[in-house]
Amino acid sequence: MIRAMSTENSRSVLTADDHLILVDGSTFIFRAYHALPPLTRKPDGLPVGAVSGFCNMLWKLLQEGLSPEKGDEPTHFAVIFDHSSKTFRSDIYPEYKAHRPEPPEDLVPQFGLIREATRAFSVPCIEQEGFEADDLIATYATQAAATGARVTIVSGDKDLMQLIGPRVGMIDTMKNKTFGEAEVIEKFGVGPDKVVEVQSLAGDSVDNVPGVPGIGLKTAALLINEFGNLETLLDQADSIKQKKRRENLIEFAEQARISKQLVTLKEDVPIEVPVGDLAVTDVNGPKAVGFLKAMGFTTLTKRVAETTGAEAAAVEPVAFEVPGWDVPDHKGRQADRPGAMEPGAAGGSGSDIAGSTGMMTPQALTGARQEKAQNAVIDTSTYETVRTVEGLKEWVADAYETGYVAFDTETTSLDAMSADLVGLSLATAPGKACYVPLGHVDGDGDLLGGGGLVDGQIPLQQAIEILKPMLEDRSVLKIAQNLKYDWLVMTRYGADITPFDDTMLLSYTVDAGKGGNGMDELSERWLGHKPIPFKDICGSGKSMITFDKVPIEKATAYAAEDADVTLRLWQVLKPRLASDRMATVYESLERPMVPVLARMEQRGISVDRQMLSRLSGDFAQGMAALEAEIHDLAGENFNIGSPKQLGEILFGKMGLPGGKKTKTGAWSTSASVLDDLAAEGHELPSKIVEWRQLSKLKSTYSDALPGYINKDTNRVHTSYSLAATTTGRLSSSEPNLQNIPVRTAAGRKIRQAFVATAGHKLISADYSQIELRVLAHMADIPQLKKAFEGGLDIHAMTASEMFGVAIEGMDPMVRRQAKAINFGIIYGISAFGLAAQLGISRGEASDYIKTYFERFPGIKEYMDTIKKQVHADGYVTTIFGRKAHYPEVNTKNPNMRSFYERAAINAPIQGSAADILRRAMVRMEDRLQSSGLDAQMLLQVHDELIFEVPADQVDRTIPVIRDVMENACDPVLKLSVPLQVDARAAENWDEAH
Repeated sequence: MIRAMSTENSRSVLTADDHLILVDGSTFIFRAYHALPPLTRKPDGLPVGAVSGFCNMLWKLLQEGLSPEKGDEPTHFAVIFDHSSKTFRSDIYPEYKAHRPEPPEDLVPQFGLIREATRAFSVPCIEQEGFEADDLIATYATQAAATGARVTIVSGDKDLMQLIGPRVGMIDTMKNKTFGEAEVIEKFGVGPDKVVEVQSLAGDSVDNVPGVPGIGLKTAALLINEFGNLETLLDQADSIKQKKRRENLIEFAEQARISKQLVTLKEDVPIEVPVGDLAVTDVNGPKAVGFLKAMGFTTLTKRVAETTGAEAAAVEPVAFEVPGWDVPDHKGRQADRPGAMEPGAAGGSGSDIAGSTGMMTPQALTGARQEKAQNAVIDTSTYETVRTVEGLKEWVADAYETGYVAFDTETTSLDAMSADLVGLSLATAPGKACYVPLGHVDGDGDLLGGGGLVDGQIPLQQAIEILKPMLEDRSVLKIAQNLKYDWLVMTRYGADITPFDDTMLLSYTVDAGKGGNGMDELSERWLGHKPIPFKDICGSGKSMITFDKVPIEKATAYAAEDADVTLRLWQVLKPRLASDRMATVYESLERPMVPVLARMEQRGISVDRQMLSRLSGDFAQGMAALEAEIHDLAGENFNIGSPKQLGEILFGKMGLPGGKKTKTGAWSTSASVLDDLAAEGHELPSKIVEWRQLSKLKSTYSDALPGYINKDTNRVHTSYSLAATTTGRLSSSEPNLQNIPVRTAAGRKIRQAFVATAGHKLISADYSQIELRVLAHMADIPQLKKAFEGGLDIHAMTASEMFGVAIEGMDPMVRRQAKAINFGIIYGISAFGLAAQLGISRGEASDYIKTYFERFPGIKEYMDTIKKQVHADGYVTTIFGRKAHYPEVNTKNPNMRSFYERAAINAPIQGSAADILRRAMVRMEDRLQSSGLDAQMLLQVHDELIFEVPADQVDRTIPVIRDVMENACDPVLKLSVPLQVDARAAENWDEAH
């Protein structure tokens, strides 16, 4: 099963007002372990020395970091950990980190406790399968810095120094040392932007990064400073005077390139927890005290209790599992000893989560079926392994008799487009579940029983033939968690799934914003039960196996439990649609989207691999040409990628205006600084901006996209997340096609590589300013409504209203200011943020916003109304009734309260726009088919839909698409402003947009 997480690209846009602190959890753990003498918990001897050190360091950081006196209070905070599983670097270089020793035996059971400690202090605890903590830190830092927010990385890890920049700093709290560009240069001999180049040459013996033999840090720095980057050095290696150095660079060039891949941190990880969800929250005193008391940390317990106002004497110690220390009995359950958690026990994860989020507790739910689902003991030893055709037919008959069945697939891969089916699980009542093995293999990879029944496996095709009628029979409701994955798998084997309920979407419908919607989290929250972890079945790291190699007995316990838990969750969550009055949202906006998105993912989109290759070459040539121009304009050669050298050229040598120095004393050469200089007509900064853009496009897109082309279909198949954002917007990943740049000509070339197949065209249909139209409707703004009805330029009209200037002959800069305010208001932009965006003073920006509200008083009234609603109800709603919950909006932390208020103001607008697009997508396929058209919907990107259409049907298809999209609200409601869709066809995405 794919246990989908509730993810979103961002719950709310960060601004320059925000400060994100990212703690490198691994550094904290090992510093705590080695800095303190061994410590064990009385009376059971559990090692807790590292936990104690970690708790003290984290508490100290929280207190000092949150101290208003320092004027440095973070708005977002998280501890990032390494996941135990294999990462992509092991695929690049199998020997990566192969020589690292195993962690100390007494530290192993503390890893889980430290994660529990992080959660106990109300701090996001982040780790993600397939990626190292450094990659997550890099992604979060990059996303936050791109919005103007400030980022502080708490670590002493040299590998993270490549991230340091104008908006990203680093501090080693153990040594009380701050790292900026000067400190990086002191350590590596180059600036942060060249750290990767140096590490590629010098290698790393600890992580087993090979590098180039005979080249250390000093030599590597000298070479990079001379040649600028690794590729230039390797291309010109034959010019190196030192014979041995020259020979090694030539002989081990590919090894250096591999090393660069290993040391380069990924800045585009498809993160499962968006940066907006890392918002600081008040420490839950009783929760933290309960954990600390359970650990026996008397002194820290007292300090935390006094600070948070918790009554320590009244708080019971938390009970929990300690993997790696407590020995399980013969049934795989924890022994009856201190540290073991009983399902549903006071302080356990289920009741604790419910209590901390303000969510309805399981005990508050009524109905015999719900109570049975929650109270019945989950005993995996009772599950049946179905090994015969007759046995499977009996389960199918049982499904017909009950009228519903929980259904789940087990496969060899997370990629539904390539995964092989290994087995199926079914459940027809709480505790009544089975597993049907179909594709388990022996140690040599041969199918057990040779495809027959000798070893208890029904032949796969025979099983499909038995199940297919039931899966497609509308008299039997199929229940699944994240059904889109199972739908994609089963359709590849010729079986559809209809009708269905999806527990992930049920949870998302009623509780969006209150927590994750993955099965494991839902099970702990609503059933008080922690399902068997996947790693307990398939292992982790180098020893991890695919599910087809799992012994059938172990597979039965794991897979059947998934179906059992899913059925129980359905019995708990489905009645809430009626009690919470969310049935229409689920039935019209959530459930119908599953097959729509699944079919889109199946279709994929054609990408011209050769064009991407040419673009990479063009970008490389363009960078080289720009480099020559830049050096000519500067009057000397210098390292374009070095902010320090660039700053000295721009502001030291050339004396350009607007120079600002960073804390390290170096000139700032941030994107905003260069953009401002370029806008003023200075040629050199303009060329630098172009060079940076090409470098980013090459590495992130033209070089990377070919890796996503499916070898069987030769198309790119992105994956859409339904339960992703609080607002209802969709997100895509692997690859993320929603972040391809379109504002520059070079960026748009990437979209040119997305092409129609022979005899077809791509149609791009894009809503015009849909969020502003929704705002005009919801806030009832006469001026905006009139402008939209008359087809006027909305930004010019706004400028005319605000500044009293005529629309005819308007200064483009005035219109730009109005446009920034129009869109900024939607996201609750502050005077500080608007000032940074427009390059004006904060006072001037404040006056602009004040004038805007004076001219459009309905918008201010709308915002005030939303604030009152969210504080009173804890949620806001879209025009179609979707709820976006903000349960912590009434926090005493003013920064966090403001953050949630901004998110709540935006949610009904963005969410309504998302709902409109969903309604259009749900109706689109039937409308195209009924119109006799062969158009296929391929992609959804923000407010845009992409279709592939036979060339001779384009003229008939565009009006149908436009009609469906522009009338998506009918007949539920009539918007007071018209929706407008811009649609056109072309050979590629860029030309169609």
